[in-house]
Amino acid sequence: MSTAPAETEITWIEVGDGAAARSIAMRIFRAEPRSERPTLVWLGGYRSDMTGTKAVEVEHYARAIGSDCIRFDYSGHGSSGGDFRDGTISRWIEESLAVINHAAPGKVVLIGSSMGGWIALRLIQELKRRGNKGRVAGLVLIAPAPDFTAELIEPNLTVAEKASLAERGYFEEPSQYSPEPNVFTLALIEDGRANRVLSGPVETDCPVHILQGMRDPDVPYTHALKLMEHMPADDVVMTLIRDGDHRLSRDEDIAKLKQAIGDMLTQG
Repeated sequence: MSTAPAETEITWIEVGDGAAARSIAMRIFRAEPRSERPTLVWLGGYRSDMTGTKAVEVEHYARAIGSDCIRFDYSGHGSSGGDFRDGTISRWIEESLAVINHAAPGKVVLIGSSMGGWIALRLIQELKRRGNKGRVAGLVLIAPAPDFTAELIEPNLTVAEKASLAERGYFEEPSQYSPEPNVFTLALIEDGRANRVLSGPVETDCPVHILQGMRDPDVPYTHALKLMEHMPADDVVMTLIRDGDHRLSRDEDIAKLKQAIGDMLTQG
């Protein structure tokens, strides 16, 4: 009789100084015997956390093949400290870099879901800027949402939402994934403009596999196609799932995700 593996213990690191300091929660799985494969790094989406189905399945896959795996929560998410409304793309990139530098000294395969795809692309840029070109061995993007604040939110703001941003510094909208509404702050939107990646060619210098549902109500598949058009120099494979939604958490979707990760590890 098979049983699910025990949950990986939570550990924390401190990121930021003074009033900006926050505790970032991580679950780090170390393969035994020691693995020479790139470490799998899960980068979650907006308001998601490291206990989600895909995140957990990525670690289960790492256990099965003998690879290290890192899951963590951005500040304001899950088990991490910090106020969600203080969150920005820059802030979450800073935390992602801190986690990788702390827990994955070697090569990594970044697995970014939704907003995590944007974080992954910016991480590659930041690692290159810091002299770590080639650190990322592969990139798996699930319903990637790069530049979603500028590309998907700002053009569709209602008069009421614009007024709320101006008067209160945020607006809310109902969430189909949670009883709590989604909150989008002016700081997030303004910081998003400074972190745009679709303003020119996107060069990852690694193989890329994009998984995208064609019935995604949050990030239309045309957005993934636009990202692919901005990656002329990369080896990019896109899997369009005709009946797939935004989450892509069904058994058949998870199987495709694991296959994509396996391909990255082989190429990396």
